[in-house]
Amino acid sequence: MLTHRLATARRDPLTGLHTRAGFNARAERLLAKHTGALVVLVDLDDFKAINDTHGHAAGDAVLTATARRLGDWCGRHGVAARLGGDEFAAIVTDPAHTPGLHALRAALDRPTEHEGHALPVSASVGFCHRPRLSVPTLTDALSAADASMYAAKGHGRRNTHN
Repeated sequence: MLTHRLATARRDPLTGLHTRAGFNARAERLLAKHTGALVVLVDLDDFKAINDTHGHAAGDAVLTATARRLGDWCGRHGVAARLGGDEFAAIVTDPAHTPGLHALRAALDRPTEHEGHALPVSASVGFCHRPRLSVPTLTDALSAADASMYAAKGHGRRNTHN
């Protein structure tokens, strides 16, 4: 029973993705083991406006769709997580096994259907390749991905900073 509770605590109940705690533990191990790993951060743009305009059920639909799209993009070669609110993260062990960052951005920017309405969705995506880190720690990778994401936001919405 305790094992089940721990596993449940490491999963976000809405999206089914790992929580921050569950992600950090797995991502740290993957980053240490896979020299070509890629860490990705995703932040939904203007998410509050979706909740305010269409209601929390619509916001939940957007979060769930984002989680599914990120998880599908990672496939079997990575781990996706909802860090909290409208912020997501992922680590893939070999980026060549994904469709690429532009495909991720395109998937995340697709509208989400909710109660017969197409809700506009856009996301900012930042990333960090493990080989670019002097010390391959998850903290450093997330910081670099965060800086990359905010550089993308500075160039306007719907951007992925390269």
